[in-house]
Amino acid sequence: MSVTQQQVLDTLARIKSPRGVALTNANVLSAISASDGKVFFSINVDAAEARAWESIRAEAEAAVRTIPGVTTVMVALTAERKPGSAPPPPPQPSRGTPGVQPVHAHKPPPQGGAQSPMARQSEIPGVAAVIAVASGKGGVGKSTTALNLALGLRDLGLKVGLLDADIYGPSVPRLTGLHDKPELNDERKMIPLRRFGLAIMSIGFLVEEETAMIWRGPMVMSAVTQMLRDVEWGKLDVLVVDMPPGTGDAQLTLAQNVPLKGAVIVSTPQDLSLIDARRGLAMFKKVNVPVLGIVENMSYFQCPHCGTRSDIFGHGGARHEAEKLEVPFLGEIPLHMAIRASSDAGNPVVDSEPDGPHAAIYRAIAGQVRDQLKGAIAAA
Repeated sequence: MSVTQQQVLDTLARIKSPRGVALTNANVLSAISASDGKVFFSINVDAAEARAWESIRAEAEAAVRTIPGVTTVMVALTAERKPGSAPPPPPQPSRGTPGVQPVHAHKPPPQGGAQSPMARQSEIPGVAAVIAVASGKGGVGKSTTALNLALGLRDLGLKVGLLDADIYGPSVPRLTGLHDKPELNDERKMIPLRRFGLAIMSIGFLVEEETAMIWRGPMVMSAVTQMLRDVEWGKLDVLVVDMPPGTGDAQLTLAQNVPLKGAVIVSTPQDLSLIDARRGLAMFKKVNVPVLGIVENMSYFQCPHCGTRSDIFGHGGARHEAEKLEVPFLGEIPLHMAIRASSDAGNPVVDSEPDGPHAAIYRAIAGQVRDQLKGAIAAA
């Protein structure tokens, strides 16, 4: 059964804003996307009123879910501060409610009553450790590294999930060869798709591959939060999050809201990539997320015919950067046709060539990551 924008609008018209006006007349709704049972829209309000609108957002999302034919709903609350207005006061914890504990290895909140940015974090039920795979810029092979790292952790006997949080350019559907739509369980939570022994979720499963994702930062965070909280991940030792490239507001907010046990930085050897990798590493340190190490991707080109090695982008830059910044250097991954071809075909090299040299490299990197997560995994 097809869902129309008018059906969504008719449903939203029954919901009142905090001032008693019908939601459809409050001049806060974005354009509504409704196709194939999936509904997306945002509610844009002034930042000073954001807390009063959160219950309205939740009510709107619940109401749209009741429309026959709706399978997935994402309603984002975006807030903009008017020029010259003061920022809204920080939310106060309710009396008698236990505070959220900071994740392992995070520093305690600053003294003097200032609220730590980590106070918004909460654990994902059933997931022992969440780690981010990040890069300061796009095009360095971050998603390929994230998937093969997840497979390497799987090969070490861990239960692993993969979340493609790269909202603007989700690559995991192509890398895994998955194009099905997630189903919902009885609690209206999405059931992650499974392949290669991994639990996998991506925004790319919910939208068409050619769709341009033109979303504000708060909308990105709402979508990522929903894929984290409204997904039945089950019991996982590690959830690998393929983060968007860069160090903008979305990345910083994600790091502050998701209980990350650590981050893996992916870079290529050349100076331009290392500059951006440095920024990514600095961002994680700023929010007290442990940096598990740096991976040098496309480290060198190895001719598939003669085996000759060429350092196309230079060599060793990421290793030297890791030594300089006193973080672990996790390994070098070559620029090789087998990795590229298997990724494009939806059969990642760790799974398609498990006994090959490239799979061994990814598993060695995974082993170092696992060793740093042993405390978190054992405590779960």
